[in-house]
Amino acid sequence: MDFNLEPAKQVIVNRFREYVDRELIPLERAFLESGFAALLPALREKRADVKRQGLWGPIYPHEHGGLGLDLLTHGLISEALGRCPLAHYVFGCNAPDAGNVELLHDSGTPAQKKRWLEPLVAGEVRSCFGMTEPDNSGANPVMLTTRAELDGDSWVLNGRKWFTTGADGAAFCIVMAVSEPDAPPHGRASLFIVPTETPGYRLLRNTPVMGHSGGDLFSHGEIALEDCRIPGNQLIGTRGEGFRLAQARLGPGRIHHCMRWLGICDRALALMIER
Repeated sequence: MDFNLEPAKQVIVNRFREYVDRELIPLERAFLESGFAALLPALREKRADVKRQGLWGPIYPHEHGGLGLDLLTHGLISEALGRCPLAHYVFGCNAPDAGNVELLHDSGTPAQKKRWLEPLVAGEVRSCFGMTEPDNSGANPVMLTTRAELDGDSWVLNGRKWFTTGADGAAFCIVMAVSEPDAPPHGRASLFIVPTETPGYRLLRNTPVMGHSGGDLFSHGEIALEDCRIPGNQLIGTRGEGFRLAQARLGPGRIHHCMRWLGICDRALALMIER
């Protein structure tokens, strides 16, 4: 694959990399010593600065305030941002928000875009994606046991999710649940927008990873859904389409993650050589 960019796009990638080196890497010591939440005031200032410089949301569409860059250019930007753990958040393209933006942009209704997509793209709120469950293989979403039942004009959700990245502090969760239990395996699930203040939605804990529970965006939450009732219009797409939509969301996200890890490896190698 050819990773060479036209000169104008390469200039943009270079600007991202230079900003990371100059403004964000110096914040890493405070991040490691005090945690992400303590650094949020400083990071909000950096986010405002990024917006002023016209670098916000590299892959988001122009109509939503992003740069509208193609996947190759954003992949190389993701590599540059991956060199610092704070960078994707500062530039407004962190997971899981980036994937949820793509999902809502492609499959959300006009009302869903107004209510949830616009503030998400603007960085005014965060979101999370609830798929993996404690009693099932996270690698096989056809085994989901979380249920969504239609009751009049509302959906009622019951189940458990965990390793839900960034659930701590999220304004809403996109929940994958079985709404069509009698359908073929890949047509059973649907996706639902669940505001985190909804009665019956509970963040039980931040699941420890290698002994660390983390906080805010740098956490992976365990969620309980107990007779959690949401309006019917918070279904994304159509009933039984959840698996397809989740896979469409997953494809670009995996490319972003792979490029981010190349950036992490590049930084780790540079630190080792320097030492």
